[in-house]
Amino acid sequence: MPQPDEESQEALRRLDERLDAFDGQRASKSTAAGVAERGVGEGYRLLGEVIGGVLGGIGLGWAVDYFAHTTPIGVVVGLLLGTAASAYAAVKSAGRANKPQVKRD
Repeated sequence: MPQPDEESQEALRRLDERLDAFDGQRASKSTAAGVAERGVGEGYRLLGEVIGGVLGGIGLGWAVDYFAHTTPIGVVVGLLLGTAASAYAAVKSAGRANKPQVKRD
C-alpha cells in the first residue's frame, strides 16, 4: 500500500503537468491575440492620421479665410493640402506597420 506522502507527490506531479499544458495553450492564444490587437491599433492610428490631416487642413484654410477675407480659397487649398499630407502620412505609416517586427530578448 502506498504511503500518503507518495500519493501527494504523485498528485502534485500530475497537477504540474496539467499546469504546464495549460500555460502552453494560453501562451499560443495570447500571441495570436497580440497580433490582432496590434493590427487594430495600427488601423485606428491610420484612420486618425487621415481624418486629422483632412480636418487640420480645413481648419487652417478656414483660419486663413477668416483673417485674409478670401472666403472659399483658403478652405479649398487647406482641404487639398490636408488630404495630401494625410495620404503621405498614411502611406508612410502603413509601410512602417508592414515591416516585420524584430523580437529582442
